[in-house]
Amino acid sequence: MKRFGLLLLMLLAFPTPALAAEEDSSATFLDFLDWVDTAFSEAVAAIKTVFFFQVGGGVPIIVAWLILGGIYFTLRMGFVNLRGFKHAIQVLLGKYQDKSGVGEEGEGEVSPFQAVSTALSATVGLGSIAGSAIAIQLGGPGAVVWMSLAGFLGMSSKFVECTLGQKYRMVRTDGTIAGGPMYYLSQGLSEMGVPWLGKSLAVLFALLCVGASFGAGNMFQANQSYAAVANVVPYLADRSWLYGFAIALLVGVVIVGGISRIGAVTSNLVPVVVALYIVGCLWIILSNYAEIPIVLTTMLKQAFSAEAIEGGFIGVLVQGIRRAAFSNGAGIGSAAIAHSATRNKEPVREGMVASIEPLIDTIIICNLTGMVVVITGVSEISAASGANGIELTAAAFNTVIGWFPVVLAIAVVLFAFSNIIAWSYYGEQAWTYLFGAPSTLAFKALFVIFVFIGTVVNLGAVLDFSDMMLLGMAVPNLLGCFLLSGKVAADLKTYMSKLKLEKMPVPQANSTASDEKSTGRTEN
Repeated sequence: MKRFGLLLLMLLAFPTPALAAEEDSSATFLDFLDWVDTAFSEAVAAIKTVFFFQVGGGVPIIVAWLILGGIYFTLRMGFVNLRGFKHAIQVLLGKYQDKSGVGEEGEGEVSPFQAVSTALSATVGLGSIAGSAIAIQLGGPGAVVWMSLAGFLGMSSKFVECTLGQKYRMVRTDGTIAGGPMYYLSQGLSEMGVPWLGKSLAVLFALLCVGASFGAGNMFQANQSYAAVANVVPYLADRSWLYGFAIALLVGVVIVGGISRIGAVTSNLVPVVVALYIVGCLWIILSNYAEIPIVLTTMLKQAFSAEAIEGGFIGVLVQGIRRAAFSNGAGIGSAAIAHSATRNKEPVREGMVASIEPLIDTIIICNLTGMVVVITGVSEISAASGANGIELTAAAFNTVIGWFPVVLAIAVVLFAFSNIIAWSYYGEQAWTYLFGAPSTLAFKALFVIFVFIGTVVNLGAVLDFSDMMLLGMAVPNLLGCFLLSGKVAADLKTYMSKLKLEKMPVPQANSTASDEKSTGRTEN
């Protein structure tokens, strides 16, 4: 706590742009910031020419890469996103967990439900709220249909990467878990005889993951949540530092406790936040119940028009790619880090649980947001008002009850907070892989500082750069998943056979854990 107190004093002493502008010596510093911003913008532009290079039909290559992954994994795994759905719900509800509270498998730090909550914390966020509105602006109401298709395919991608995360996780000597793409890339590809490729991809992924945790998973969330709060609390309009200090303090308290505390917080916070937002959306939709058939018909008809198809792909770009970590993260690999820490001996089972996440954050939440925007008619006046993204969603909430934007602001803050603490764990695991466990305190200190910075500076090109790192994570991750998909398919076949023959044990209240050897690997 003393170390954390010193860190907070450092945060308070950090000069905001407003304070720096009052000093005569600030001119040189501001010129330097302008130079950095320009350099960042040019670098980001260069990266965009690669990641957003358009292939046939004007589809950015990175979008094609993720969609290809979703299609391939859906077919390769025999539509596991459909046939494994019922079983995933049973696992999530605790059917295969020891009723005494100890997981059936013993080893692990969190329950499957806590892992889902943590993963959803890092995906359900501002992208889910604003992404549908942006897609509708660009391509019409039919764009939401194509976003839903992307979410459906993403369920299979999530299954593969989270199964691999559990399969190749490491159990440290102190009982904590190390897992994620860094480990299944290095170990899995080493088993296939290409250790140099696995190690290279693992290091690349870890570097990108650390950068994404500081940027899109941290500063962006802090910055945008402050904007939402300042909109309804005028007192904070010129006091970004106060909000930054408060949220940095809360984040610091939570992340010091590691994945166990993060899982405990998110498992209680995420259901409440999701329920709050869904209730708000349903209230608006049911308040305009007479328009529901018209809206659904319009969305389906426009989904197959040239304008809607183009807008749908752009919506996938914005919602599923540029804001990948805030939408469903399928193909990015981040969720595999959370799911590797669960108390589970069956990797396939964990993959099935993970596949539910795109259903919740893209198919359900994004469709509800899309219906709210369309049914209230705010999408038709957005061009004239200049509203976009979160502002458009807030305008839709405002059409029913004047204080509904306050509800939205609360949801945004909670979404952002849960997102930040989940990404702190992802970044920490990637940092540990690169620099070792003893250095994690340095990461946590940096992470808390970046929370504060995110609320007091204009991110500019830093946001775009963070997005590029998120997109970059999909390159090594999906390449490894393609190469390792045969192992996953074989494990899935075995698991489904056991399930069909009812050889999958269901623990009783006083049952003991199975003596079967854990799939987790012990770290030497």
